[in-house]
Amino acid sequence: MIVRIMGEGQWKLADSHFTELNKLDDELLQDMESGDGEGFRQTLGALLDAVRRLGEPLPDEALEPSELILPAPDATLDEVKEMLSDDGLIPG
Repeated sequence: MIVRIMGEGQWKLADSHFTELNKLDDELLQDMESGDGEGFRQTLGALLDAVRRLGEPLPDEALEPSELILPAPDATLDEVKEMLSDDGLIPG
């Protein structure tokens, strides 16, 4: 799976990491629905950190289609709300 973090680049992750990312995505959705700005910021950071930790960065010149696009670390709650589907940022 290729994951893009807006403003940073792309990472290649094994599909086996999807469960961990989806759990963090569910937490992020809960933080957003409850209006917990501090929790949102912490969970978004944890989600992006997990992608960086678990994935292999692709070279900047690589133009692979991203299967998942995540917001930049400094994205606002409103900006992330616009990116959401019914399943959150990560489908499934």
